[in-house]
Amino acid sequence: MKNQRNPASDQNCIKRTSTRDKKEFASKRNHEDSSRSFADKLEDRLIDFAVRIIKLAASLPKSPAGRHIAGQIVRCGTSPAPNYGEARGAESRADFVHKIRVVLKELNETKVWLRIIERNKMLKAALLVDLIQENGDLCKIFASSLRTARLGDPNEN
Repeated sequence: MKNQRNPASDQNCIKRTSTRDKKEFASKRNHEDSSRSFADKLEDRLIDFAVRIIKLAASLPKSPAGRHIAGQIVRCGTSPAPNYGEARGAESRADFVHKIRVVLKELNETKVWLRIIERNKMLKAALLVDLIQENGDLCKIFASSLRTARLGDPNEN
């Protein structure tokens, strides 16, 4: 009898705790977000972008063209995240520049596939707007990063 619990009291405890925990979690998350580096946040954006690309590919028509485009956009749209992860661990400036170039190249290819999907009206334009915008923003960030990284190497073109 000593170990029996009152379910009503457990529910009240859960409700009180969950509200308090939610506030504490939100506070910790805000602190973590402010203490996370720009590189960590950028990597998360690339991962989120990859997830959105996968979902987009899954919603394309199951026609031969839809399957082909889905495969292509999954390859180029998901590769920037792991390639950026590799760039963060680069062993030299030249290695970093090379890997950032790959990230930018894949983002540019993704942009072309998104435009093809849009022009061919394979999906509603409203579904593509935010993804196209994020792709453009990421391209600008990595183009700038590439320019900055290359400034330190006078032998780069």
